[in-house]
Formats: sequence, structure tokens, C-alpha cells
Amino acid sequence: MPQRWLFSPRVDLGVFAGSALASAALVLLAPALGIAAETPLWAWVVLVLGIDVAHVWSTLFRVYLDSDELRRRPLLYAGAPLLAWAVGVSAYSFSSQMFWRLFAYAAAWHFVKQQIGWMALYGRRARCSERQLKLDRAVIYAATLGPVVWWHANLPRPFWWFVEGDFVGGLPSWVGTAALALDFAVLAVWIAAQARGSFHLGKSLLLLATWIAWFGGIVLARSDFAFTVMNVVLHGVPYFALLYQYARGRHAEGGYGGAGFILRAGLPGFFALLVGLAFLEEFFWDRLIWHERGAVFGGAILELPEGLLVLVVPLLALPQATHYLLDGFIWRSRDDPKLAARLGWS
Repeated sequence: MPQRWLFSPRVDLGVFAGSALASAALVLLAPALGIAAETPLWAWVVLVLGIDVAHVWSTLFRVYLDSDELRRRPLLYAGAPLLAWAVGVSAYSFSSQMFWRLFAYAAAWHFVKQQIGWMALYGRRARCSERQLKLDRAVIYAATLGPVVWWHANLPRPFWWFVEGDFVGGLPSWVGTAALALDFAVLAVWIAAQARGSFHLGKSLLLLATWIAWFGGIVLARSDFAFTVMNVVLHGVPYFALLYQYARGRHAEGGYGGAGFILRAGLPGFFALLVGLAFLEEFFWDRLIWHERGAVFGGAILELPEGLLVLVVPLLALPQATHYLLDGFIWRSRDDPKLAARLGWS
């Protein structure tokens, strides 16, 4: 089987296996670092603001900073945020719990589909058969949804996705056990297929990273810190690599117009913009909604009336919600003939 990489052997190893192993090392070192159950402020800044929130804003380089791309599919790019905000307002009007529950499940599904997407890219580049591609999808679904089902059967846990109680509990414990058993069974079938001659190092590293992050971060995790580390690093770091590679390819074509100076500054310019926007977003979240991190964002607490929260909370969630919606469309090569070339895959 052709051992084709998505970026390069070094980058692929770093962003997938490296992310998972770095996450596991941080969790194991937590006692030595003086970290108990809660995520300390410095870790929140690095992991949540610097990786999770910042990677959401990187969608700008795929869509909203590119005037040619905006003209290519204006209804999609204008309609996605409008739809996300309308659905968010409707859900929050029903109850804040309904909003956060819907948002949590959308986020979890987005995280699952991203891993499916990485595996599919590897399979297509390696020219796998349709049977192999189906087995690849099955093993990633098992590695991600198995722990999520187990989580639902073992609520409450010492962590949650967005807010406490956002996932629906009530599943009997045996369902969670069965989900993990199915996870291991599919994994065994996939390993057997690899041993019969379809071995691909990139796919194997991706599956290992996915399994460490999802099984370790949900089933084995015993703290908010462990869940946060496992949850965000593997999701955000590879996406940074994807968007930076795409942005460089698009900029080489003359894309981004006046905003091209960001790419001329290289990786520091790319990250500076994303982290700056992430800081601004979290500033408003903290000042208007959470009131938890005055040491970072400062200022007096602003309490909004409930009638305004219905409009403001979905508005603040819009970058993430738009990212979730658009990610299902913007990486389809059949919809964009230039995509593969810009990523260096042609």
C-alpha cells in the first residue's frame, strides 16, 4: 500500500501521535505539576483559548478572508452563521439547558467527524479499496462513539463538555460496557486486516492517537484537566496544520488580497491573528456570561437580563457553531477542484 502522508512524515507524526502522547504525558505529570481535578488558569489559557478557541477562528483562512471563495458560494457562507444563530436563539428561548445540550452534541459530533475525515484522507491518498475505506470508518466510529456511549451510561462524571448536565443520562451501565466491547471487537478486526497486508503507518498512528485521546480522555479520565487536555489537543493541533498548509497554498496563488501580510509573517503571524481573536471572544464570554477569569480579562462584572441572554449567548457561540456547520462542506475536493493543489496533494 502506498505510504502517502497528509503533510510529511515529520508533521504527521507530530500533529497526530505527538499530540496524543503529549496529552497523555501532561495528564500523567499533573500531580508533579500540582494540578488537582480542575484545570488551572494557565492550562485553560494554553489549551482552551490558545488551541480550542483559536483553531475555530482558523476557518477564516478557508472562507471569510478569501473574497474569491466568498463569491464562489455566497449563500452557504452567509447562510451558515444566520442559520446557526437562529437555531441557537430558538433553543435558548426554550431553555438554556436545551441550548447547551444541543451545542454539546453538535460539538461532539463535529469532533467525531473530524477524525473520520482524517482517516478518509489517508485512505484516499493510499488508494485503499472501498472495503478498506468502510472498515477505516468503522474503526474510527468505534474508537470515538464507544467511549461517548460509555460516558452516557456512567453519568455523572467529574467533567462535562460545555456545562454541567449538558449530556443526557439514564443509559444502563451494561450499554456502556457493550459499547466498549464493540469498540475493541472492531479494533481487532481492523488490526487483523492491517496484518494481512493493508498496513499504512499514517492510518495506524491516527487510530492510535484517536484511541488514546477518546478512551483515555473519557473512560480513564478522573478530572476536568485530563478531559480537557485529551479533548482539545488532538482536535485542534492537526487542524492548525491543515489550515496553515491550505493558507500558504492559497496565498501562493495571490489569495487574501490585503490580508496576505498575515501569511507573509509566516506561522507567527498566522497564530497571532487566531489567538488574538480567541482572546477577544473569550473576553466577551467572561465579561458577559461566565465571570470566572478576572485575572485574565479583568474589569467589572456585567450582568445581562435574561431577555438579552437569549440573543447574546447564541451570538457569542456563533464562531464555533459556524465552524461546525461549514466543516462539513469546505473540505470536499469534489466541490472545489483547486483544494488538493492548494494543500499540496495534487
